[in-house]
Amino acid sequence: MERRQALMVINPVSGTRSKRGLEEMVCSRLGKEGIAVETVYTRGSGDAAAFASDAAGKGYSMVISAGGDGTVNEIAGALSHTNTVLGILPLGSGNGFARSLGIPQDAEDALKVIAEGHSQICDRGIVNGMPFYCTFGVGFDAVVSEKFASMKRRGRITYIRSVFQEFLNYSSQPYALAIGGSVLTEKAFLIAVCNAPQYGNNAYIAPQAKLSDGLLDITVVHSGSPISTMMVGVDLLTGYLDRNTQIETFRVSAATITRLGSGPVHIDGDPLTLGTNLEITCDPASLTVFAPEKEAEFKPIVSPLRAMLEDIRYDVKAKFR
Repeated sequence: MERRQALMVINPVSGTRSKRGLEEMVCSRLGKEGIAVETVYTRGSGDAAAFASDAAGKGYSMVISAGGDGTVNEIAGALSHTNTVLGILPLGSGNGFARSLGIPQDAEDALKVIAEGHSQICDRGIVNGMPFYCTFGVGFDAVVSEKFASMKRRGRITYIRSVFQEFLNYSSQPYALAIGGSVLTEKAFLIAVCNAPQYGNNAYIAPQAKLSDGLLDITVVHSGSPISTMMVGVDLLTGYLDRNTQIETFRVSAATITRLGSGPVHIDGDPLTLGTNLEITCDPASLTVFAPEKEAEFKPIVSPLRAMLEDIRYDVKAKFR
C-alpha cells in the first residue's frame, strides 16, 4: 500500500481547549491508515495558507486544520481547486464551518471522520477577490468580530460578552443591496452572506443554507427596536431565524453590497477593512473536505439543542481527560 502524506497545521492560540498530545494522537491514528503526518505550527496571519500551499504543490493528499474558522479559511483558500483534501480538527471558538459539515467538536471524534476518508465537495464565496467558506458580514456581526479579536481571552463566554457590549451602543447603517436588476436600499442591523448555515457556536444565521448548492444565502436583518432585535438573537439560536419578520433572505449566485457608512467587515469571523463597494460571487464545487458520510437533517430547536448537549459532553470530557 502506498503511504500517503498529510500535513497538520496547528494554530496554538486558537480557542480555549488544550492541544496537548494532539500531534501524537493524530500521527498514531492516521499512521494505522497508512498516512504519514508532518506537523507545523503557525506564528501569525498567513502562515497556515503558506504551509497549505506548499503541501498542495508537493502533492500531499491532505492538509489538516487544527484551529478555528480563521485557520480553516487560510488553508481552504490554498487548497481550493487542487487535489489536496482539507481535514478539520475544530479547535477554535466558534467552528462554524466544521459544525455546518456535521464534524464532531471533539478532536478525537473529528479525527475519526478524517480516518474514515469520506469527503464532500463544497462551494465557497468570494468578496472582492477574497474567499470565505462560512460567512461574510457587514454591520453588527462585523463590529462584534472586531471587538472579539481585540480581547485577550478567547472562548464562548468572551464572545457573548462582546455581543452584549456592542449591542448596547450599535446603530444600524444604510446599505444598497443589488441582486440581478433589483436594488434594495435599506438601513440594516447587519447583512450576512452565507455559504454555511451558521456563524459558529450553533448560531444559525441562514438555517436553510447548503454548502454544495452553488448558491449563497443572504440574510438581511432590518433595523428594529431593541426588543425586536433581541428576539432575532433568540431565533438565531433556535433555528427559526428565517421565520422572523425582521429578516429578509435571498438565495443568489452573485450580489453587490454598497455601504453608505463605514466600519469593519468580517470574513469567516475575522475582521478586516474593505471598500464601500463589495462584489460577491459564489465559486461552486471548489473545495474537497473530509466530512461525515451521513448528513443530518436540520430541525429547528431539535438540532440546536442536540448540538448544545454535545458541546456540554465534550467540555466535560475535556476537563477529565
